Amino acid sequence: MTQNGAVLYYVHDPMCSWCWAYRPRMIELSSSLPDGVAWHSVLGGLAPDSNQPMPEGTRQMVQSHWRKIQATTATEFNFDFWIKCQPRRDTYKSCRAVIAASNQQAGEEMVEAIQKAYYLRAMNPSELETLVELARELGLDHHLFEKDLVSVQTEKKLQNEFLLRSRLGVRSFPSLVLGYDSSFTPINHDYKNVLPTLMEIRACVSSVTS
Repeated sequence: MTQNGAVLYYVHDPMCSWCWAYRPRMIELSSSLPDGVAWHSVLGGLAPDSNQPMPEGTRQMVQSHWRKIQATTATEFNFDFWIKCQPRRDTYKSCRAVIAASNQQAGEEMVEAIQKAYYLRAMNPSELETLVELARELGLDHHLFEKDLVSVQTEKKLQNEFLLRSRLGVRSFPSLVLGYDSSFTPINHDYKNVLPTLMEIRACVSSVTS
């Protein structure tokens, strides 16, 4: 057997705080994969569309997650978000924004823009206006972006992402899964060091291609 066909799936959500913490390692990992292993990002979808304000209990829970992540990984967060914005438990719009930006070859740039807007700039990516503003800042055709953001085609693509997430057996974000032929193997991730993950990937690839 050869290594052709091996894929490392990275399942994430643009508004997942643990995904924000993992971003430096994600960038390092995606550029350091063994030869023959492809990288594939999958939008997981953390929370469906909602126009309801985030309940106080949920607000406190999410902020506690931010504090825990900050303490354990030194990831930066701007807590002004909770003062300046009206948070909602709604991340599907940001997932659609990544798909809409991908139509203009800027999907990963949109992920980064959403994360920085949410976690550093105290902006709310659950608002369509915020997402359109980010598209403008990225230099995209924001009229096309706004149209794609709410299109039937984008929704179909998003549902296909969710189907793939389910097929991979992923229930939390971020997650890494190594796929080869019809088999899928969960891969551990470390928020501070990418080397153990790379060693695990190499071992798995070796076992299935030998």
